[in-house]
Amino acid sequence: MSSLKTTPLHGRHTALGAHMADFGGYHMPVWYPTGAKAEHLAVVQSAGLFDTSHMAAVSVRGRDAFALLQWTFTKDLERCVGASKRPLSRGRCVYGAFLNQRGEALDDSIVYRLSDEEFLVVVNAGMGAPVAAHLQEQAGSRSVEIVDLTDRLGKMDIQGPLAGKILARILADPEAAFSGMAYFSFKGHFDPSHPDAHTVTLRDGTPILLSRTGYTGEFGFEIFLAPNRVEALWDALLEAGQEDGLLPCGLAARDSLRAGAVLPLSHQDIGPWPFFNHPWDFALPFNEDKTGFTKDFLGARALLDLDAPAYTKPFVGFDLRKLTDPHEAQVLDGEGNVLGTVLTCVTDMAIGRVGDRIYSVTSPDKPEDFQPRGLSCGFVKISRDLPAGTPLVLQDRRRSIRVELADDIRPNRTARRPIQQMLA
Repeated sequence: MSSLKTTPLHGRHTALGAHMADFGGYHMPVWYPTGAKAEHLAVVQSAGLFDTSHMAAVSVRGRDAFALLQWTFTKDLERCVGASKRPLSRGRCVYGAFLNQRGEALDDSIVYRLSDEEFLVVVNAGMGAPVAAHLQEQAGSRSVEIVDLTDRLGKMDIQGPLAGKILARILADPEAAFSGMAYFSFKGHFDPSHPDAHTVTLRDGTPILLSRTGYTGEFGFEIFLAPNRVEALWDALLEAGQEDGLLPCGLAARDSLRAGAVLPLSHQDIGPWPFFNHPWDFALPFNEDKTGFTKDFLGARALLDLDAPAYTKPFVGFDLRKLTDPHEAQVLDGEGNVLGTVLTCVTDMAIGRVGDRIYSVTSPDKPEDFQPRGLSCGFVKISRDLPAGTPLVLQDRRRSIRVELADDIRPNRTARRPIQQMLA
């Protein structure tokens, strides 16, 4: 414990009786006394609150900031917003990854455009310094300032269908904050001295950067603010959401929610292998027929020249059982041939099977007596490009489970729904 970092909310977590563990070098809550299942279901049905101040960020600003990110980031920033593929504009953000020359993922990231020459690059815990160093190396003689903001800003996420209603109770002007807020857009700033700092404020005057993003597949927001204001925001949100069933949530629920939403965990589902042939091809700048890319970027040539590609695929099981040791597990076909390895294996407790169909606890057409028992789900990396529905066996030293490949997992997710619908 003595060598682990803590977030500004560490005292709140221990006071609430959270089970704590090392994650990315931080002492973080895994679950609270309510349990990971209750936390998972709260996010799908009402709302959950996550401490995410362990996440790192890098500031990239200057005349050549856009050019540097266009070269190092997988997403084409000239063609990335909406169905019409508009350029990344102020107030919008986009998901992608930073690769090395071999096309291997250093880390995935969301890039926020704060102004013409100012960007916020949000990366995973412990990755602020490596990503900043990578950008500095690639900057060369470009006119750009790169600053690692690790532990210099606070962050928390409120996720779930009631997140907007709860958050509105502590915003100074919720109507203005939420107006026209599309998925993967943001408003405001976390630095009180920034010109946009007072675009979005809490009722107590605290400026925040409010982002309509998250890592659960459900409607919600990520909130950035000064570290010394994090505790007050946490307390205010828990009080504001008490009547609606808002729960503090740990990393276990975060993991099961993101897997059920087909979202990767960096350094587990993506990592030091080619960032290609995976469910997140929207993070790559493919042309219309996927024969090439719309821009050149670091690692692009390596991806297009792969000799022996591997394929990352989502899977879903037939009951709630998961592997006891997924990181040493194999993927087998029906004849017992080894096809690859297991990357993630968790249980989404909000879903279940009725016949050959998967329902969520929130599916509007679920059977009247439907009670989800949960289904195992996650990702495998295999040597062949197999279609959804292909049966497989996942096997570790203690257990074998039957699964099938899937295109999607938890149905009826709310992340992309219009904000007006979610606030109605």
